[in-house]
Amino acid sequence: MALATLAALAAAVLHATWNLVAKRAGDPFLAIWGQFLIAGCLALPFVVVLGGLPAGAWGWATLSGIVHLPYLTGLAYAYCHGDFSLAYPISRGGGALVAAAGGLLLLGDDLGVLAVVAICIVVAGLVGLSGGAPRQQVLVAVWVAVTVGSYTTVDSHAIRTYPGVTYVFVVFVMIAVVLTVWGVAVGRGRELRALPRDAWRRMSLTAAMSMVTYGLVLFAAQRAAVGYVAALRESSVLIASVMGARVLGEHRGRARQVASGLVVAGLVLLVSAQ
Repeated sequence: MALATLAALAAAVLHATWNLVAKRAGDPFLAIWGQFLIAGCLALPFVVVLGGLPAGAWGWATLSGIVHLPYLTGLAYAYCHGDFSLAYPISRGGGALVAAAGGLLLLGDDLGVLAVVAICIVVAGLVGLSGGAPRQQVLVAVWVAVTVGSYTTVDSHAIRTYPGVTYVFVVFVMIAVVLTVWGVAVGRGRELRALPRDAWRRMSLTAAMSMVTYGLVLFAAQRAAVGYVAALRESSVLIASVMGARVLGEHRGRARQVASGLVVAGLVLLVSAQ
């Protein structure tokens, strides 16, 4: 249990950290694009070694890659035009809420009274996070939350139907393909190729972070209840709020930390109610 706890908390820190790196980049989209391009290249050998997937799984992986496009472009926009301590907690906390709704409406999940109470707590935390923030920043963060919940629902269905880790590596490949095609289509391919060497080194590090994050979650889930791991993983919401205040010097730091803590508490209760 101790190893599972450390792995889940490490995953939360790594996820919040690579998002912080993207926020601090001169162009968050280029940073995120390069990161997932490298992650897709790193994932491809695993797809080859582990073997193929059924055609249906490729369809779901492709859909996940497509849904990741508005997620990652929206995230880049949110980081470019808004506070990290607002965008990250709303997108992750709200995304978990949308995923719960997606599970209820599309995947046949059940929600009891305790789960409904938990959802209300999460909503209260999200409202607290948005208090005093510019309307546009809140709307973009909510949009990102919807996309997070959407791809989570897609991937949840796929993993239930096609168990195993190969699907996840295929998703990394599809994200790289979709982002690259979109980037070239909108005329940004030259910008990516022109990135300096130190940017590629930084993006390689964050690509490794994103893949290690998933590996740590799998490691933890093998040694503890999935709900326990998921709850600890969502502590990244509070970590990001603290990073925004301490590292970036964003305003309303304490209020957002309290609101983020409320979101985490609600998510923990929601997971416990499953």
